[in-house]
Amino acid sequence: MSKVYLKTVPADAPVEAVRDAAGLLLEAFLEREQIGLEKKLPLKVHFGEKGNRTFLAPQTYDAVIDLLEKRGIQPFFTETSVLYGGERFEREKHLRLAAKHGFTRIPVEIADGAHGEDACDIPVDLHHFRSCSVARLLAESPQILVLAHFKGHALAGFGGAIKQLSMGCASKGGKMAMHLGVKPRIRNWKCKRCKLCMTRCHQQAITVGDKKSFIDPEKCIGCGACFSICPHHAVSILTFSGLWNALFKGKFFREKLVEYAYAAHHGKRNIYMNFVISVTAGCDCEPRPMRQCVENIGVFISSDPVAVDSACWDAVAEKGKKFRGSEQLDYAEKIGLGSRKYELIRL
Repeated sequence: MSKVYLKTVPADAPVEAVRDAAGLLLEAFLEREQIGLEKKLPLKVHFGEKGNRTFLAPQTYDAVIDLLEKRGIQPFFTETSVLYGGERFEREKHLRLAAKHGFTRIPVEIADGAHGEDACDIPVDLHHFRSCSVARLLAESPQILVLAHFKGHALAGFGGAIKQLSMGCASKGGKMAMHLGVKPRIRNWKCKRCKLCMTRCHQQAITVGDKKSFIDPEKCIGCGACFSICPHHAVSILTFSGLWNALFKGKFFREKLVEYAYAAHHGKRNIYMNFVISVTAGCDCEPRPMRQCVENIGVFISSDPVAVDSACWDAVAEKGKKFRGSEQLDYAEKIGLGSRKYELIRL
């Protein structure tokens, strides 16, 4: 049974309260678990997509950074490129977006190079993958402080430490390998021909016509960018073939997600901190404002990514929001990524 530590915050907690809770939680965790830190430590974060308003603000991490620097650690923010077009597709644009969103206190490094090409193949020998393509900087780091925003996700069901480890640490090739097989369709009766989906499709797989719009399944890599950006909900995975993908291939997607998390976790001394605040039904990758769907709960931390996600999933469910995708936790436990059983220690 793994230990998960929790520092609660008020339901209406401002960012300063969450910031202070995170710093106190990390300090207590390190002392109680007697965990040493690398002198140079990557902080795996999400800079938020352009147009998103509910990603974790950079001030959230200030107390964590204060603590690390006080201990002589050199922290830096890190992220990887995304599959779809937009501000996070390549390093230079990604860096500019990070700065625009306020991630300027410590250095920022894009872990998979200028265009997502700098990666290492990590052997795993699991059901879906024999090896996983992980961003080189993260693959070669002996320890990562994974700072995850716990919230919903269209395909994964929910995102936390496991998703931050897998999709967040994968190279572009790795992201593509996980997404293949989950393909969206356009519901023409809802399509308003605004062409926003076309602006986000790097594969040029979308055709928007006067009477009919469609996605070419041969070109589509299933990255979900069109699904995320459509303001009219015209893009869906819940057509007949999409429903098949969601029920069956969606399960495979979540298993692939877990196998990539295994690759990014195995052999490392990672620390996982989940922020259950500003919880939304969608991901921080969605370029639009979203409403909070459950009140703020607090900050969780563990050395076990499965246990910390399980604790967060349970805490959110107790508040009335039961996310899909819990089978990723079962599969993660099955392959030895961590334990669904945990001891929750409140600080």
